[in-house]
Amino acid sequence: MKKSKYNIAIAGATGMVGQEMIKILEERKFPVDKIKLLASERSAGQYLEFNGKREKVHLLSEETFEGIDIGLFSPGASVSAVYAPKAAKAGCVVIDNTSQFRMDPDVPLVVPEVNPKAIAQYKKRNIIANPNCSTIQMVAALKPIHDAVKIKRIVVSTYQAVSGAGKEAMDELSGQVLSIYGQKEITKKVFPHQIAFNCIPQIDMFLENGYTKEEMKMAHETKKIMEDDSIKVTATTVRVPVFNSHSESVNIETEKKLMANEVKKLLSKAPGVKVVDDTKNRLYPMPIDASETDEVFVGRIREDESIPNGINMWIVSDNLRKGAALNAVQIAEILIREYL
Repeated sequence: MKKSKYNIAIAGATGMVGQEMIKILEERKFPVDKIKLLASERSAGQYLEFNGKREKVHLLSEETFEGIDIGLFSPGASVSAVYAPKAAKAGCVVIDNTSQFRMDPDVPLVVPEVNPKAIAQYKKRNIIANPNCSTIQMVAALKPIHDAVKIKRIVVSTYQAVSGAGKEAMDELSGQVLSIYGQKEITKKVFPHQIAFNCIPQIDMFLENGYTKEEMKMAHETKKIMEDDSIKVTATTVRVPVFNSHSESVNIETEKKLMANEVKKLLSKAPGVKVVDDTKNRLYPMPIDASETDEVFVGRIREDESIPNGINMWIVSDNLRKGAALNAVQIAEILIREYL
């Protein structure tokens, strides 16, 4: 008999994504019976509010997943590597927001608007992976185009907000701005360079090929989600002094010609996508407008005049919501509706 309510655990509950997960479960009225908030020793013992009740944050351990139906994980890749398989073994379906399982061939990598049917593969490991935040917003916008005319190549440059690196990163940006105006010494802990009034063309570690791990994540994840290894993807990821919402400049080359107005029509019907493209009135997506919203915003849609079949576009989305917590909850919604 199908359940009407589900027991949910949130691993990494006190982090920015974890707290966003709690908020989104409330907003979307997810059918929660019991909720278990989990964190490290540093945060265990705190209280967070869920549906008007104070819930204690418990220490993440092996035993915490008995009787849990779904685990929403965002505790860091190394922690997920240890506890996600233990939770899965206990019968909990894990939706993991870290990078740990994304490229595992036995773990589906899912963006609900793009490849919801992949969720059915969860039974192999009892784990579903949430993609990288930058990948999620890009593929949500590109999938309708790929279905229509097949994308051959993607060139993407990201402008990623500091919230993607956590609360300490946001504090570092605001602290540096205050230090500059107060003519005080700037401190750097999270980023390798000053982030205030600066752009850092490095997210994650550099690899032998000269790309960063973040850039290669976008390439590999896009192919897996779109289920097409023939797509060529090259990325440059940049950290910018914006508090929240990632922006992307995306150039695509397609097999068949698609006019800019045709792209706008396609995307205006795409689930989870909102076209904001009125250059006469200077309307285009911006991080300040995308924050605390659920949509992937697309604008500056225009034909690339340097190649026969090319399109340029600008994509913006809230990286904590659609790029992380919302995507995970949407996966959970499909899971309980169609599979549990």
